[in-house]
Amino acid sequence: MELNYGIIGCGMMGQEHLRNIALLHGASVAAIFEPDPAMRAEAARLAPGAVMAESLAEVVRNPQVTCLLIASPNFLHLAQLEEIAALRPLPILCEKPLFTDPADAPRLARLRNLYPAPIWVAMEYRYMPPVAHLIREAQAATGGIKMLTIREHRFPFLEKVGDWNRFNRNSGGTLVEKCCHFFDLMRLIGGCNPVRVMASGGQAVNHLDESYGGERPDIWDHAYVIVDFESGLRAMLELCMFAEGARYQEEIAAVGPKGKIECLVPGPGRFWPAHLGAPPVPKVIVSPRDPKGPIELDVPVDPALLAAGDHNGSTFYQHQGFARAALGQQAPEVGLTDGWWAVAMGMAAQESAATGQAVDLTRATYAPR
Repeated sequence: MELNYGIIGCGMMGQEHLRNIALLHGASVAAIFEPDPAMRAEAARLAPGAVMAESLAEVVRNPQVTCLLIASPNFLHLAQLEEIAALRPLPILCEKPLFTDPADAPRLARLRNLYPAPIWVAMEYRYMPPVAHLIREAQAATGGIKMLTIREHRFPFLEKVGDWNRFNRNSGGTLVEKCCHFFDLMRLIGGCNPVRVMASGGQAVNHLDESYGGERPDIWDHAYVIVDFESGLRAMLELCMFAEGARYQEEIAAVGPKGKIECLVPGPGRFWPAHLGAPPVPKVIVSPRDPKGPIELDVPVDPALLAAGDHNGSTFYQHQGFARAALGQQAPEVGLTDGWWAVAMGMAAQESAATGQAVDLTRATYAPR
């Protein structure tokens, strides 16, 4: 059976999805809804066989469409999921975050309880080859993870249609919009749920001289977040969005009584300075305590996948899994509860940084129940 995608939102990330769907065997794009003229034109170029629809409803009702991708701005995701549920519940791959307002958690709970088809939340970072390697080997390499550190040193937020990502009210805040990926990884690698979040963050460098309709952006550009888990695992995130000069963009390290495993992931190849030669190769490093001595492994990514997007090949691998779920061959690997936890952890971090107080996730009204 062939998958015929309907696309809701086709800006920068939606176009990355289009390029990766084109690499999938047995998949095509049947219809696209993208209201911005420039993004619509580029989407039509990338998927010339797709019908350019005038509304979400037109995409969902298209009889050729067998699954859906939501890649619209963050603050639209939940309402669009609800509209699809009312029109024609199809398998959905939904970009993160699932919602942006803590008060909307009960709406997501209703959707989770009633939606009859698979919904897969797009947590691409799980599928970056070096990250996936670390996930597979972490327990054996560490002897049981006790500490987990994730560091992302990267470029500032890119320009988006209507500049929606410059404001917390649209994105959910940096620790929701950007960092839900890392909170998802913490929970996946740790194998249990978080119980407490402490954070410090703010806006120090980026977007300070920008103005949109007379309003200055309030999106944060750096933070530290500490998360305690049910198992006793302690995890930390270090985010800096004015450090694009670094060789590696993401660095993840897991440590336990037996040793340490870490992975190093470069940023998008299109941003690597040409005069420095070839971009860095992703790496995994295992450092046992006995016998001492790091073991370093290159984890190269297929150049065709690197060319199709900015996420180290992960978008393609994610679509392979979603295709199996949409065809009824497996359950979603990243379900609504997973996506919800990632958002809740980000909201707790935003709250902690704003108030100076630790947040108890066992009591937070916006955490999954």
